[in-house]
Amino acid sequence: MSKSHSVWVSRPLFPEVLAHLAEYVDVRVETTERKHTPSELREKLADVDGAIVALSDRIDGDVIAGNRRLRVVSNLAVGYNNFDVPALTAAGILATNTPDVLNETTADYAWALLLAAARRVSSAERWLRAGHWRGSMRFDDWLGVDVHGKTLGILGMGRIGQAIARRGYGFGMPVLYHNRSRLPEDIERECRATWVQKAELLRRADHLMLVLPYNAQNHHAVGAAELALMKPTAVLVNIARGGIIDDAALAVALREGRLAAAGLDVFEGEPVVHPALRECENAVLSPHIASASADTRRAMAQLAADNLLAALGYGPNAGHPPSLLNPQVRGRA
Repeated sequence: MSKSHSVWVSRPLFPEVLAHLAEYVDVRVETTERKHTPSELREKLADVDGAIVALSDRIDGDVIAGNRRLRVVSNLAVGYNNFDVPALTAAGILATNTPDVLNETTADYAWALLLAAARRVSSAERWLRAGHWRGSMRFDDWLGVDVHGKTLGILGMGRIGQAIARRGYGFGMPVLYHNRSRLPEDIERECRATWVQKAELLRRADHLMLVLPYNAQNHHAVGAAELALMKPTAVLVNIARGGIIDDAALAVALREGRLAAAGLDVFEGEPVVHPALRECENAVLSPHIASASADTRRAMAQLAADNLLAALGYGPNAGHPPSLLNPQVRGRA
């Protein structure tokens, strides 16, 4: 039976999520992972009512110019710096994302990066796999820095930052944080966290986690000047977005020993990684996979589908997408 609405999915998804979508709408899904050009996006979106897109798909005014059919674009990510939300709003197109379902998994991964970087796990494994472990080692080989009992700093104390802070209690770590605005007292108590100014956070943190959204104000929020304030024994972890750190400045600090180590899941201009960072043995690097558990990625895909269907008038949330970024838009009739 012909369905009233058509949607485009810009990347392969879990079969069960696609089957759920197909109960309500005609689904056109890409079968390979790739980044789409603006002209390809314009063409794909021209004759559909909705779309589920990846963080690599830039949806801006040029892509949607003249589009009179598109009603909703559902981002398969919590971040949405790939969306020109004002342009979508002006065009009457609903925009959604997938927050909250990945908080705990991403917090787990932030700790994985911290521990791996602090204890030199990646470089030790590379050394072992290369066949260098052929006898006894010196007592002072492979010395890392402790995590337990040290001061944990969090720059950006949203839901993921709070999940990271709660884990700090199990490591016996005092927790400091900085936000533009202080959290309510009950949340501070729950996280056992103390608000400080940014400069104080940088100076006092033994290990610093970055959990900021990316925007113009947060571009290079940690650059050469900020790195200079940090302890040379500190570990810096970024699981937020590329561009929050000045990657070139970080590579210099790591190479010169002005920072003990870094754990990075995101990069400026990814998938390209600054060559100097790739040469740093004291940097643990991963390809933007902090939310990559099977359960969480499935939950993200399901939420993206639920957002899209609700925007098109289907399902229990019909007319009210759970994660709407521009509620001032009612969508096109």
